[in-house]
Amino acid sequence: MGEEQPSEREFGKLYPVAKAVLSPIFKSLWRVTVIGRDNLPPEGGAIFCPNHTSVIDSFMLPLVLPRRITFVGKAEYMDSWKTKHLFPAMGMIPIDRSGGNASERALNTAARVIESGEFFGIYPEGTRARDGRLHRGHTGPARLALRTGAPIVPVGIVGTRDIQPPDAKMPKPFKRAEVRFGRPIDVTRYADRSDDRLVLRQIIDEVMFEIRELTGQDYVDEYATKTAESFPSQAEAKVGSSNGATTVDVRETAASRRSSTDVLAPRTT
Repeated sequence: MGEEQPSEREFGKLYPVAKAVLSPIFKSLWRVTVIGRDNLPPEGGAIFCPNHTSVIDSFMLPLVLPRRITFVGKAEYMDSWKTKHLFPAMGMIPIDRSGGNASERALNTAARVIESGEFFGIYPEGTRARDGRLHRGHTGPARLALRTGAPIVPVGIVGTRDIQPPDAKMPKPFKRAEVRFGRPIDVTRYADRSDDRLVLRQIIDEVMFEIRELTGQDYVDEYATKTAESFPSQAEAKVGSSNGATTVDVRETAASRRSSTDVLAPRTT
């Protein structure tokens, strides 16, 4: 992989520093076990799709990976003093889920991250599942994988809900967690059907099945997002690629906010 130009590294500039500082702190406070390390791609870009039941999930995955990972996350994290500096330092791309140019810039950055050979992370459920169950996945990660040719790595994160339960302001020390990596899912066999909604659904359903096998969570065939977010009106975003920008239609209501994965999803009719 060639050296990345500074202008292209828009987020995660302090990633090595943040990881070096946080790693010993996390290791002293929690015992985190990694399972399935052999499933990590040794080189090239990949899309990591973890389950999401605790705020602290966004720290655990970067800390156990051998290479940098860039996440997409809601822009609201930039409004809190607790996360506005730390999350971008760890490589989070803030995305304005109300759409517009901010979404387009975030998605173009995501595509560049993958195509430059780096890891990219996105929660397929679109938001944190506060009930602890595994919810229906949005098809955005599947579309991004088809556009970039990168494999999808299912990830099961277990124990973080005990470390930081819903509504807990601070994590509890001296508890255990596991990060379990599933087998990479190769989507290149569907390359000629990237606009087929049934293919996108098939891919993401396979991802969610693998996550369920990794975590043992109860599966709920409904989105973890609010009902209003499931019926958006037309909007448009572009995901850049090495061959130029690729147009991706998405849907949005005027009053609702979409999940991070929704901005990657195709428009349905």
